[in-house]
Amino acid sequence: MATKTLPQASQQPAWMQQFNWIGDPVGYIEGAAEKNPDIFYAKIASGNYPGLVFVQHPEALQYILTHDRKELSAPGGFNGIVRPLVGDNSLLLAEGNRHTRQRKLLMPPFHGDRMRTYGELICEITHKAMSKLTPGESFLARDYMQEISLQVMVQSVFGIYEGERYQQIIDLIRTMFHLFASPLTSGLLFIPSLQKKWTPWGFFQRPKAKLDELLYQEITERRQETEGSRSDILSLLMSAQDENGEPMTDIELHDELVTLLFAGHETTATAMAW
Repeated sequence: MATKTLPQASQQPAWMQQFNWIGDPVGYIEGAAEKNPDIFYAKIASGNYPGLVFVQHPEALQYILTHDRKELSAPGGFNGIVRPLVGDNSLLLAEGNRHTRQRKLLMPPFHGDRMRTYGELICEITHKAMSKLTPGESFLARDYMQEISLQVMVQSVFGIYEGERYQQIIDLIRTMFHLFASPLTSGLLFIPSLQKKWTPWGFFQRPKAKLDELLYQEITERRQETEGSRSDILSLLMSAQDENGEPMTDIELHDELVTLLFAGHETTATAMAW
């Protein structure tokens, strides 16, 4: 179906739709879905993409999820808005053969015994976090879920459980995610014309640069280690090789680590809170 034949989410200009989407994404979607419950087109994309198509009809969703990938695809380029956050080599931005290569390199840490070990770690961190609660007192579930998911990500990804670098990574991620606390603030981070030192973008870049430095330090130190007994995700990624026998570069490792930290932290915390 051609884009021009789809019902529009709104008749407003594209810039106004983008602003409404950033300020109130849930309200924007619910309003559009109320008028067009099956499918609609919204002018809220970035880069070279003209917009997004939102599908809710069950049969259409089944067709999209089960049909030939040559006809329907999820282009990594569409996620270009997160490039400043995750880097050029993130799986989120990969397409075609590069996506296949990156996905295969990322798979080893998520199989069999490794998953059971991560499960034990998750239980331990969860029990420790929930033990801080006082019976009878109310609490914000999302705050605790964020704390659990953050510690799980850092400990399972890096295999570090304490110390200065561990605490620095935790604190930096908390600082960066504070800027995502509201849709408006987080939306402003990804508008190119507002990516200046004096905007939320500038406040975000400072802890991001420090986090990058710490990640590269960890990667460099791991490459110098001779003992191969570690089983954390970073160590397994460093030992993985593609079909040509090539491992990930430092930059590729960094970008995938950032992707794991950010994609796995907030989304997981929100799902657990619900």
